Amino acid sequence: MRCARTRQVPGSLDSSATRSTTASAPSSVAARLRSSRPSWLSPKVFRTEVLAGLVVALALIPEAISFSVIAGVDPAIGLFASFTMAVTIAVVGGRPAMISAATGAVALVIAPLNREHGLGHLIACVILAGVFQIVLGALGVAGLLRFVPRSVMVGFVNALAVMIFLTQIPEMTDAPWAVYPLFAGGVALLVLLPKVTTAIPAPLVSIAALTAITVAAGIAVPTVGDKGALPSTLPVPGIPDVPLSMETLTTIAPYALAMALVGLMESLMTAKLVDDITDTRSSKTRESIGQGIANIVTGFFGGMGGCAMIGQTMINVKVSGARTRLSTFLAGAFLMVLCIVFGPLVSGIPMAALVAVMVMVSVTTFDWHSIAPRTLRRMPAGEITVMAVTVGGVLATHNLAVGVVVGSITAMVVFARRVAHLADVSAVIDPEGGSVVYSVTGALFFASSDDLVARFDYAADPDRVVIDLSRAHIWDASSVAALDAVETRYAQRGKTVEIIGLNDASAAMHGKLSGELAGKQ
Repeated sequence: MRCARTRQVPGSLDSSATRSTTASAPSSVAARLRSSRPSWLSPKVFRTEVLAGLVVALALIPEAISFSVIAGVDPAIGLFASFTMAVTIAVVGGRPAMISAATGAVALVIAPLNREHGLGHLIACVILAGVFQIVLGALGVAGLLRFVPRSVMVGFVNALAVMIFLTQIPEMTDAPWAVYPLFAGGVALLVLLPKVTTAIPAPLVSIAALTAITVAAGIAVPTVGDKGALPSTLPVPGIPDVPLSMETLTTIAPYALAMALVGLMESLMTAKLVDDITDTRSSKTRESIGQGIANIVTGFFGGMGGCAMIGQTMINVKVSGARTRLSTFLAGAFLMVLCIVFGPLVSGIPMAALVAVMVMVSVTTFDWHSIAPRTLRRMPAGEITVMAVTVGGVLATHNLAVGVVVGSITAMVVFARRVAHLADVSAVIDPEGGSVVYSVTGALFFASSDDLVARFDYAADPDRVVIDLSRAHIWDASSVAALDAVETRYAQRGKTVEIIGLNDASAAMHGKLSGELAGKQ
């Protein structure tokens, strides 16, 4: 039997489809390549990122020098830290466009170590803090951010704005008279220029214009150069000059752990803030690990370490409109270029220009809606208290991380008090008098179960008592201990107790702990 064979006709449908598929393949590959390329390759985005990086670099210089003074180290140490932190985190961080550099919070933590043991121990502390941050990031510490309520976040943002404003006041106190008109002119440019054009960031125009005026007119005002000498060479890698001993480890470990926690707290809160501003999501775990890597790199290059800088991040994201990693990388790169290549020019920038930029950042960062009378009238008193405690904690300690912790603890207390009042007990007595059913509703935990024992009538109740928990949930051992105490008191009077309606989770906890807890009443 012969099998019929078909021959493909060159002009047939199948052949055309094959040629069409083959022809369309290059175009689909090109489309995929276009869609996968970085957004900053767009000329408009690239210009925005470059200009934003330049503005941030200019604002970083006096800040890094000031933080170096707080830490008790040479200004170059803070500037090197800002360079390596920004460049490294741009690659390994989890939040694009966020700026990391030397910060005041980190400087406050490590200042006592440098004062008592010297620069070598400080550098070793920075490296160990980076190791701690990598470990904490891998363990999922970023997940704890979801326990920070909105009222704490609002308080954090408002406290940040107030702190930025307060740090500018010394620059305007007992200053030459020319500082004040320069400051006013800088603010006017920052407010009015965006209404005319957004092609060039207003902070960059303001800084350039005020610098040109002071230099051309020979006006003597405080400048960036008055803060300290700028470095003239790039940082070189090295190993901390400390003995590799257990004594060294025990000396630096407490400071390193404190630095790691403070740095992660500020970085994760800043990342969450940028997420909200840009309406995008970021990887908090990657950011935590990235902060650790950046601090390790910074330590080996002789920097003082750091974390996310909220003020500079606001300049980058909110004022300049940056959205990609390129602006973060360029902020660090421009910082070194400005110091090494254009050092004399940068040293002549009037501080009034930078103060104007930071004051506008504080004004735009503050959540004015949160303190509007209409908002305060509608907001629960507990939420207002949490927000106020967060702001107060930051202003009292000059540490954003402390304020967040205090605010979060206050929020937990407020929540516990609120939920504790939701638990209720009601009794229904059998018409024949043979039994009584107590219906318990709400969440049973340490706060709500505290007065649970007193809600039963042990003397007057009949011999059979039923406790219905079908509308309740047992959350902790305190609730189990309270139910055990109720059963014990009834048993002392020869009465029986039956607990019904437990859901699976409550039944598992009650079955595991009932009768095993000490202190039954």
